[in-house]
Amino acid sequence: MTYTLSEIAAMLGVAAPDAPERHISVLLTDSRSLTNPSETLFFALRTPQNDGHRFVEGLYKSGVRAFVVDKELNGDILSKMSEAVIFTVGNTLDSLQKLASMHRRRFKKPVVGITGSRGKTIVKEWLGYVMMPQLNVVRSPRSFNSQIGVPLSLWNLDNECQVAVFEAGISKFGEMGTLQEIICPQIGIFTNIGDEHDAGFDSIEQKCREKMLLFQECEDLVYCADNTLISGIAVDSVEKGVIKSWTINGNSSAWLQLSVEHLQPGETTIRYEYEGVCRSVTIKYTRKEDIENACHVLAASLVLGIEHDIIARRMSTLPQIDTRLSVIEGVNSCMIITDVGPVADSVWMSTSLDFMCRRKTPDVTLTVILVNPEIVIDSNLKKILVRRGVSRLIITGDRPSEPVCGDGFPELKVEQYVSLQQMLAEVSQSDFDHELILIESSDSLCAESVLEMLEARRHETVLEVNLDALVGNFNLMRSLVKPTTGVVAMVKAGGYGAGSYELAKTLQAQGASYLAVAVADEGVELRNRGITMPIMVLNPKVTNYRTLFRYGLEPEIYSFDILDQIICQAERQGMNGFPIHIKIDSGMHRLGFLLEDMPRLVSTLQKHKAVSPCSVFSHLAAADCPDMDSYTALQFDYFDSCCKQLQAGFGHHIMRHILNSVGIARFPDHQFDMVRLGICLYGISPLELPQLAGLKPVSTLRTVIISIKTWNDGTTIGYGRRGVVAKESRIATLPIGYADGLNRHLGCGRGAVFINGCRCPIVGSICMDVCMVDVTGCECEVGDAVEIFGRNITADEVAGLLDTIPYEVLTSVSQRVKRVYYRE
Repeated sequence: MTYTLSEIAAMLGVAAPDAPERHISVLLTDSRSLTNPSETLFFALRTPQNDGHRFVEGLYKSGVRAFVVDKELNGDILSKMSEAVIFTVGNTLDSLQKLASMHRRRFKKPVVGITGSRGKTIVKEWLGYVMMPQLNVVRSPRSFNSQIGVPLSLWNLDNECQVAVFEAGISKFGEMGTLQEIICPQIGIFTNIGDEHDAGFDSIEQKCREKMLLFQECEDLVYCADNTLISGIAVDSVEKGVIKSWTINGNSSAWLQLSVEHLQPGETTIRYEYEGVCRSVTIKYTRKEDIENACHVLAASLVLGIEHDIIARRMSTLPQIDTRLSVIEGVNSCMIITDVGPVADSVWMSTSLDFMCRRKTPDVTLTVILVNPEIVIDSNLKKILVRRGVSRLIITGDRPSEPVCGDGFPELKVEQYVSLQQMLAEVSQSDFDHELILIESSDSLCAESVLEMLEARRHETVLEVNLDALVGNFNLMRSLVKPTTGVVAMVKAGGYGAGSYELAKTLQAQGASYLAVAVADEGVELRNRGITMPIMVLNPKVTNYRTLFRYGLEPEIYSFDILDQIICQAERQGMNGFPIHIKIDSGMHRLGFLLEDMPRLVSTLQKHKAVSPCSVFSHLAAADCPDMDSYTALQFDYFDSCCKQLQAGFGHHIMRHILNSVGIARFPDHQFDMVRLGICLYGISPLELPQLAGLKPVSTLRTVIISIKTWNDGTTIGYGRRGVVAKESRIATLPIGYADGLNRHLGCGRGAVFINGCRCPIVGSICMDVCMVDVTGCECEVGDAVEIFGRNITADEVAGLLDTIPYEVLTSVSQRVKRVYYRE
C-alpha cells in the first residue's frame, strides 16, 4: 500500500509539503532496517535508550527523503538536506500510531486481535496457517506486538487482504487503550493470563482487565471458559459482542464443548460438536500449552467460517513455531542463521532478513535457503531479497512445473532442487564459502538436515547465548544511568565466555558508547567482523602499537613506561591526537597513576601531541561491599583530585568513569561521563539490589542425555569408584566434562544439573568428556535437554559451590563448546 506525501500529511494533521510529490510504502523506525530509501518515511522516535533524531542525517545520505520529527533539527544538518520533506509533530510515536490507525480504518475486512500472557505469536501463526489455503491473510511479523510493533504491523494491510491477524502485548497499566484504537478488532482471542510483566500492574486482575480492553468493540470473543478470572471479566466487559468461549472441562456455559484424547504417541485428538455434527481434529502435539493454543485456533477458525475439512487437514500439520533466530558457526568461514516458522512468506521473513543484514560483514555474501517453502517465489519476493543484498537463493522441495529463475534480477543467483534429498545429495560443504546463510523452513527436522551439512562443529553440548536477555539487561542498566552518561560495555575474555562478536554487534546496535576488550587481538577480531564503534583495550602490556593505530583501538595507559612507548610509536607513525585512556590507582593498588604523578603526566602529555587523553578512569575495590563504603568514598575523593589536576592541563573535555556494574546501582552521584557495564550485562548481580531484580542470564550451558542405565545398590560409578549408589538408581550419562568447562570439583554429589524440572546430582568423578548424574525419580529419556547452568541453576549458584565468582564459571566454558546465539 502506498500513499503520497500529501496524503500522509493529511492523515497526520500537518501541512502538506511544498515539494515534488513522492510515494511512501515503508514506515521506518530503526535506521538499521533500511531497504527501500526512496519510498521510506522515517519516524525519529525517542526511547530511554536512544533518540531517532540522531540518525536523520545518515538516512538522508542513504537516500531517505521523508522524515517525521518532534524537534527542530540542527541548522547545519538542514542545510545538507535540501531535498528532504520534514513533518514536525508534537510526538513522533503518537504520530506513528495515528497514521497506522487512519490506515486501518480504510479496510473493512475482518481483523482478529490476540492478547494474553503466553501463546500470542503461536496462536496468530497457527490461525494464519489454517486460513491461508482459502484466504489472503495479513498478520503481525513474528511478535511485533508493542506500542511500536503494532502500528508497523498494521501498515502491512493492503487491498489484497481478506483477513488480518494482529497480536497486542502490554507491560504496564494504561497501554492497551492505544493498541485497541489502532487494531480495532472485530474478533478477539484472549489466550490466557499469567505472571508475565507483573511489575507494571497492581494485581493480576488489573492486568486481565487492561488486556480485555482490546476486545471492547469486538463482535466475537474467543477464550477458555475454564479460566475463571478471564471468564468473569469477559462477561463484565464485553457488552455488544458475542462470547465464544470453549471448554475441555465440561463447563456448561461454554459455546464450544471440547474433549481431548491421546490415541497415538505424540498426537492429540480434539473432538467437538458443531452445528449438530460431531467432528474431530488431530494435532501432533501433547503439551498442555500446545493443546490450549490449538483449541483457541479451532474455535477462532469456526468463528471465521473456515470449512471443517480444511481445519482438520491444516491442523494435522500445524508447524512448529520457533520465534528464536539462532546463529552458529558454519564451514569455510560461513555463519548460519536458522529460522523455523509457519510459512516462509515475506511477512515472516522480514524480521529474519533484517536480523541477517545486521550481521553482514564486508567479507561475506548473503544466501537464503528456502526448505520446502509454501510461499510463491515471485518477482515481489525476489525484489525484497535483492534489496536486502541477497545474492544467492536456494530452493528445495516440490515446485510448480515451471522452474524458478532470476529473470529480471541478475544480482540474484537462483538454484532449485525438487527435494531436500536431492539438494543434500548434490550440494556439498565446498559449495559454500564466506557466506552468511539464512535457512528458512516450516519443518525443524528439515532445517536441521541442512544445518548438519553446513555447521562447522557438531557437539551435543552447547552454550546458548540469549541476545534478547543481553539487550534487556543493557536497557535495564541504561535506565539507571543519566541520559548524558555513556555506557562502556565490557566484552573482554570473549564476552565473558559468550563470544564477543555477536554481543558486540548487538551492543553496537543498542547504542553503547564504547566496547572494552582485554587485549588488542580481541579488538582486531571485532574490527575484522565489522564492528565500527570505539573500542577500549584494557591490556596491561601492549607491544604491537601499530595494530592499535591501524584498527583504531584505544589503549589504557597506566604507567610512564607505557606512555613513553606509545608516544614514541605514535610519533613514528605520524599520529596526531590518538585517543588514550588514563588509568588512576585510587585504591585498588593494582595498576595506575597516583596523585603525585599528575604534574609529570600533564607535562608529558602537553609536550607530545601524537596522543591525547580521551578519558581518565579508575576501578573501585569494594563497590559490592556495603560495609566498606567509607573506603569507596575515599576512592571517589582521590579520583576526583586526580581528575581535576589532569583536566586543568587541557582545553578539551576529558571524560571520567569509575563505576562498575554494581556501582551504577549503588552510587548514582558518581556516574560522571561514562560507566562500565560488566557482569550485570550478563545477567548476574554480585549484590541483591531491587534495582537489579530484572536481570536475566544471558548464557545457558546445555547438553543432552546420551545414555540411561539402572544400577543396583552398591554399584560404583566412574573413576576411582568414588560414586556409590545407595539404592537401585537410574544413572544418566552426559557428554560434558571438565574439558568443556564443567569443573571437576562439582563431582561426587557436590553439584547438580537440571533435567525436566528436576535437580539431578552429579555422581562420581567428572571425566574429561563426560559425567554421570542420578536421574532416579526424574521423568527423562535419552535425548532430553540438560541445563548445566542458566536460569534454573545459576552461574552464581555454581560459583558458590566452588568458592569462586561467577566470572570464572562463565569464562571457563571451553572453546570447543559450540556457541548458539538466538533472539526471540
